[in-house]
Amino acid sequence: MPRRNNSRRDDEPRPLGGGLGSQRVESGGDGDWQVRHIPGAQATKVYRCPGCDHEIRPGTPHLVVWPAQEYGSVEQRRHWHPHCWNSRARRPPGRW
Repeated sequence: MPRRNNSRRDDEPRPLGGGLGSQRVESGGDGDWQVRHIPGAQATKVYRCPGCDHEIRPGTPHLVVWPAQEYGSVEQRRHWHPHCWNSRARRPPGRW
């Protein structure tokens, strides 16, 4: 029996579920946010932090954040360094 190819194409959106890390809702002056912690062992790609505009390298623990009212919109998802996320009220994104 031939095997079925279950892999997704790179241009297909990925769901936000998957249980990669702990998830919580945070409220702040900029609204309510879903915040998911990604452990270093699960961080396999390079991302750019909107807080400092530096790369988040593979193997680096970080946060994935999106608006709480969204139902898993990939377009709204951003990867942040934890310190940058916690400092966002004091520093506008990308201005260090």
